[in-house]
Amino acid sequence: MPVRADWSLLGIVIVLGACQRPAASTSVRDTVFVAGTKIGTAPPNTNDGEWSMPARDYANSRYSGLAQITPDNAKNLHVSWTFSTGVLRGHEGQPLVVGNTMYIVTPYPNVSYALDLTQPGFPLKWKYRPENAQAAVGVACCDVVNRGATFSDGKIVYNLLDGHTVAVDAGTGTELWRVKMGDVNRGETITMAPIVVKGKVIVGSSGGEMGVRGWIAAIDLATGKQKWRAYNVGHDADMKVGPRFKPFYAADRGANLGVSSWPGD
Repeated sequence: MPVRADWSLLGIVIVLGACQRPAASTSVRDTVFVAGTKIGTAPPNTNDGEWSMPARDYANSRYSGLAQITPDNAKNLHVSWTFSTGVLRGHEGQPLVVGNTMYIVTPYPNVSYALDLTQPGFPLKWKYRPENAQAAVGVACCDVVNRGATFSDGKIVYNLLDGHTVAVDAGTGTELWRVKMGDVNRGETITMAPIVVKGKVIVGSSGGEMGVRGWIAAIDLATGKQKWRAYNVGHDADMKVGPRFKPFYAADRGANLGVSSWPGD
């Protein structure tokens, strides 16, 4: 199988263009509005210099209003600093930047790092290495990637390949809670980046290639307790299908349709 270019990444590379970090505030592009459109929903923190959740906002726009790098000076970008995680697998999670700290999560074994952006060389503030069952490596279908963490209420929250979700104190790296959400013995792993909505951490399973029953669940951000779980197949109660579900097609208007497969199967 050909190796994807991003698999060769050992860590995080910071590039600087013709402009260095401004002494005062960072300039932001003038906003241009087009009637009836918008770039995306606002992120939890509207500071353009921060990136506190996957894809930056709930619309997954990956958009920032920062304007220091322009079409004119992009040609002057060069490597200014690197950080090696030492993990030779797919790095698919974007770093988070909250305040003056950068947070990084590696592929399996899913180690997280906090780097101090106020000091020369961006030294390590803390490192957190969770317990993570090695058996998950043999179960994961498509490399042992991790798609990143999210920040909320002073916590860094992310998933482990072996089916656990963890919350770490963003200031100290201390584990605040750890909860088992998937069962690696059934072929379940978790590689997704969680999102936090109204105090609930939303996570979901991987493992469809192994024939597992897919699910999405909500965890209480404060306590790590599961609030609810919904499955992709099964009875309406298992799938959280209720009176507010209004299917467009007539063939989908029935009770417990998730217990049978598609027509013809």
